[in-house]
Amino acid sequence: MPSYSMTEEERAVATSQMTGGKHVDFRGGGFAPKPHRWVGLVVFIALVGIAEWGTQSGWISPLTLPKPSDVLQTLKQLYSSGLLFEHLIPSLTRLVVGSALGVSVGISVGVLIGLFSYIRSGLVPLVAALFPIPKIALLPLFVIWFGIDEGSKYALIAFGTFTPTVVATYGSVDNVDRTLIRMGQSFGLSWFSIVRKIVIPGAMPGILSGLRISLAIAIILLVAAEMLGAEYGIGAYILEAGSLYDLERLFAGVMILSVLGVLLSALIGFFERRLLDWRA
Repeated sequence: MPSYSMTEEERAVATSQMTGGKHVDFRGGGFAPKPHRWVGLVVFIALVGIAEWGTQSGWISPLTLPKPSDVLQTLKQLYSSGLLFEHLIPSLTRLVVGSALGVSVGISVGVLIGLFSYIRSGLVPLVAALFPIPKIALLPLFVIWFGIDEGSKYALIAFGTFTPTVVATYGSVDNVDRTLIRMGQSFGLSWFSIVRKIVIPGAMPGILSGLRISLAIAIILLVAAEMLGAEYGIGAYILEAGSLYDLERLFAGVMILSVLGVLLSALIGFFERRLLDWRA
C-alpha cells in the first residue's frame, strides 16, 4: 500500500474536527520553572513592613526585634564611617580563599571517585566518616594545627565545603545517563572525550546544586571562625554587638550575611544559565 503523510494543514483540520473546533493549548511544556522575580521582592517588602508595623505599634517588643528602620539607619552609619568595608573585606577574603580551596579539591576528588572504582572504594568510606562531623567542633583543632590567625579560618572553611562538594559531585557523576556513555563508546569516542563531552556536562547540574549548599555552609563556618580570634570580620562584628546586646548592630550584621548569601546564589544562577543553556 502506498504511504500517505498528512500535511500541516490537513493535520490542523483533523485536530479541529476531533476537538469540535475548540482551541487546544499545548500541554507538553514539561515542568520548566518560569522566573517571577518580583514575587520574592514583594514578599520581602511585606515581611519588612509587618515587622516595622509590629515594632512601631508595640505588638512586637523592641527587646526581641529591633525596628527595621533603625537597622537600616545602623547600616547607613556603618557605611558612612567606613567600618563596613573594614569588616566586609576580611570576611570576603576568607570566604573566597577557603571556599575556592574546598570546592576545587572537592570537585576534583568527586569526579575521580565517580570515574575510578579503586579510588571510589578507598575514599567513599573516608568521606562518609568525615561528612557527618560538625565542622565547627573542629575549630579548636584547626587553631592548634594552623594557629589562631588566618590559616585556621581558611582551613575550616575549606574543609567545611570539601565534604558536601565531594558527595554532590560523585553522586552527580553516577546519575549521568549511561545510555549516552554507551552511545559515545559505540561511536568510537575516546575515554577523555566521553568524560569531557558527556560525563562533565551531564553532572554539572548536580554539581552546581551542591555548590549552593557548600557556599551556604561556608558562610556559617566563616562567622564561627571569626567569632574566635578575629578583630575584623562580620562574625566578629556580630559577636561584639551580641555581647553588648545591641540588637540594631546585631541585625545589621545578619542582614549583611543574608545579602551575601543572596549574591552568591545569584552568582551560581548566572553560571547555571551560562553552562546549562543546553537544557532549554
